[in-house]
Amino acid sequence: MLDVQPTKLPGVMIITPARHGDHRGFFSESWNVQAMRKAGLEIDFVQDNHSFSAAAGTVRGLHFQSPPHAQGKLVRCGRGTLYDVAVDIRVGSPTYGQWVGEELSFENGRQLWIPAGFLHGFVTREPDTEIIYKCTDHYAPECDGAVRFDDPDIGINWGLPAGGAILSPKDEAAPLLKDFKSPFTYEATA
Repeated sequence: MLDVQPTKLPGVMIITPARHGDHRGFFSESWNVQAMRKAGLEIDFVQDNHSFSAAAGTVRGLHFQSPPHAQGKLVRCGRGTLYDVAVDIRVGSPTYGQWVGEELSFENGRQLWIPAGFLHGFVTREPDTEIIYKCTDHYAPECDGAVRFDDPDIGINWGLPAGGAILSPKDEAAPLLKDFKSPFTYEATA
């Protein structure tokens, strides 16, 4: 059984696979193409990524990959807890610049589906957190981009610890949304 819940951003979904547990632990199908198609999600993945962050308060994002290598991502937490965020950057979208966030943890087993056309980022809530995500296209450095995680026009409440965010140089130097020309265009569906 697969629980698929929409978010306030059309296309971004919270997906919670069933866990079957006993005294040994649990078993869960984190991805099953038949179950996803039955739920209305036609997604083909080509790459799996696994990221480890040693410290709580590590922010990675807000990232995207532009066409022709735009990526959709199915994100889950393998260990620890993280707050995962998607921001709509499809020009002409009624939700352009709006965001949605979801706590993903080893304990809750939730996943977040983020289609192409959205920024993606996360903050770790506890030390030694692992994020695992499937991508719909291969990494292409020439298509890699970012927008500032703390952009006041987006207004994400990251819930950062007292010491603030731990960032990469790339994320520290990312532009604000107002200074960014999105390569994505909104296409309304009937």
